[in-house]
Amino acid sequence: MANVFAGRTGILAAGGAIGLAAALLQFAGNPANMGICVACFVRDIAGSLGLHQAVVVQYLRPEIPAFVLGSFAAALMTGEFRARAGSAPATRFFLGMCAMAGALVFLGCPWRALLRLAGGDGNAILGILGLAAGVFVGTRFFKAGFTLSRSQAQPWSAGAMIALVAVGLLVVRFFLQPDPVAGTLNWLWASVKGPGAARASLFISIAGGLIIGVLAQRSRFCTMGALRDLFLFRQMHLFSGVLAFVLVAFVANLALGQFKLGFEGQPIAHTDGLWNFMGMAVAGLAFALAGGCPGRQLILAGEGDGDSAVFVMGMLVAAGLAHNFGWASSPAGLGPNGMAATFVALGFCLLVGVMNLKKA
Repeated sequence: MANVFAGRTGILAAGGAIGLAAALLQFAGNPANMGICVACFVRDIAGSLGLHQAVVVQYLRPEIPAFVLGSFAAALMTGEFRARAGSAPATRFFLGMCAMAGALVFLGCPWRALLRLAGGDGNAILGILGLAAGVFVGTRFFKAGFTLSRSQAQPWSAGAMIALVAVGLLVVRFFLQPDPVAGTLNWLWASVKGPGAARASLFISIAGGLIIGVLAQRSRFCTMGALRDLFLFRQMHLFSGVLAFVLVAFVANLALGQFKLGFEGQPIAHTDGLWNFMGMAVAGLAFALAGGCPGRQLILAGEGDGDSAVFVMGMLVAAGLAHNFGWASSPAGLGPNGMAATFVALGFCLLVGVMNLKKA
């Protein structure tokens, strides 16, 4: 089947459509400047499963399993589903933890950094510069011979496991409705205030997630990949999709009254520029070494990549630890242990980079 999203027009259309979907999901009820945030949504899911007890960020976000299922369906229909795994899974798990630690210091994944910028949040600028710096360091490792070795073919059932989990999460969310008093989904937790309580309706969230999953799978949309290709090969293909994402989200936010220019008082953000930069620099390096930003990792997992699924599991575990042990930032600023977590994650990423250099 011909891939209509493979060319320049396709990546522009996909990037723009994902940016529009994010703005519309915010308008439909998702948190401000967070119509889509893979890191934040995985953090909310960790809270809903009881992995942390931060009561304002607990909700089983339907968009995350919908991303996986959209990718899974697109890969099956186009013959691109391929079960594979075995490329340094333990390393990828801890890279996922490092990526989440950095993202929660900044308060957002790369997609949310772009959405914060499109919503007028000036604090996102240093976060995006940090992301670029982290990816640039990753490209230096690539040039020096970095590799996590190749994955191996796996049984079809192994590749489909993450899609099965995604179906299970959606079934659970469909049949369990939030209790507005107790703050639970029966045996799951659900915020009654704060960002976790801001949510689009279930069907809008699922529809938006499925559409984004399909578009991202067909176009290979990836913020880390866009920066990597720009730095290594001076290629603008993926980066043009990122620009379309920001531009369309910006125009949509203006039209919907969601644009607020400034640094102070931005939703679910802090003004500590150094740690906005450092958090995303660490996350960017982890994304580069693992081969994709969080959104791309979910899409790859839906295509049958078990290594990407392991990376996502690392993010989920770290999301719980980040709130249990004070790594995560808040609108008040850096968490009590955010600085230590950032430096530990940076040290681990650099160690992984050095230890996996292979010269011809």
